[in-house]
Amino acid sequence: MRFPVAAGCVLVCLSACGAPEVPPAAPPSAQPAPAVAVASAPPPAPAPALTPEQQKKADEQAKLEQDFAKLEVDHRAELARMTPEVKQSAAALSAKAYANLQAAITAALKGSHRSASDAQRDAQRHPLETLELFGIKPTQSVLEYGPGEGWYTELLAPALAKSGKLYVTMTDPNGPRSERPTLYGLRTKYFLERLPEAYGKVEPVLFDPKAPKLAPALDGKLDAVVLIRGMHGMYNSKLLGPWLAEFHRALKPNGVLGVEQHRAAAGKTADETSKQGYLPEAFVIQTVEAAGFKLAAKSEINANAKDTKDYPEGVWSLPPTLREGDKQRDKYLAIGESDRMTLKFVKVERAKSP
Repeated sequence: MRFPVAAGCVLVCLSACGAPEVPPAAPPSAQPAPAVAVASAPPPAPAPALTPEQQKKADEQAKLEQDFAKLEVDHRAELARMTPEVKQSAAALSAKAYANLQAAITAALKGSHRSASDAQRDAQRHPLETLELFGIKPTQSVLEYGPGEGWYTELLAPALAKSGKLYVTMTDPNGPRSERPTLYGLRTKYFLERLPEAYGKVEPVLFDPKAPKLAPALDGKLDAVVLIRGMHGMYNSKLLGPWLAEFHRALKPNGVLGVEQHRAAAGKTADETSKQGYLPEAFVIQTVEAAGFKLAAKSEINANAKDTKDYPEGVWSLPPTLREGDKQRDKYLAIGESDRMTLKFVKVERAKSP
């Protein structure tokens, strides 16, 4: 019979082929982790407010950093102004032997090494008349205290280069950048280095502003010391006496101390006016004479009756500083530079103690 055979074949086929595959079960879907609450960090505590003294120091430091930056900009601009023609002219000025001070200063005033802004100050500063009152000669050894931006240096250096000698005081240009004297020292260094044709023979005299001391090599070697608009700073730092003693020591017998100083209003004291840049004339004369000098001459060549001496920024409200910026600028320009005393003192020998 055929049926059993067919049935057997079917059984064999099923046995050989096996059972149909069953797909694996899908893994269970991942369940999201339960959210964990994270506490937010508390806001940082506000910085403690600066005390008035701390704020003042911070403001001063910020201003100092701005002044350092400005010095670099100004220095680059002045270097660009030192063309071959300017250098050649300065070299010629410095190489000439002048017959007298008038010839020397007149030539220097016309020099192309001077900036236009410096030349604009000539009419109010009367440099020739001032230096003539002091008795400066092209053959002398002269110390300029506090050269500032070099206004008088650019006149004295070529005048004395051939037959005399010019020294200028200078604070350390490599001192801490957090100290303003470092800025002043760097300013003088830049000034002298950018035009060696005019200033190569000028000798800087380094000093510590907190303990003034001139080099012992200068003892009795100077014919004159020129102190232009700097005595109020000495007084404010309580170093006027020590500086006068240093000048006295460095000057030759009968040497000259020439002083030009912003003059305070009559009846005022030095303590009342020095922070504003002014000093009473009677006080200056009395103090210098007590230090071993004698008043030999005085002049009103730098007087200015329009100076009322009562400005928010002291003498620095006036030109050339104009510290208030555009505020009342026209008023200050109309007043002009400060009212200044111009005094010539001669060194006298102090009586020796028995």
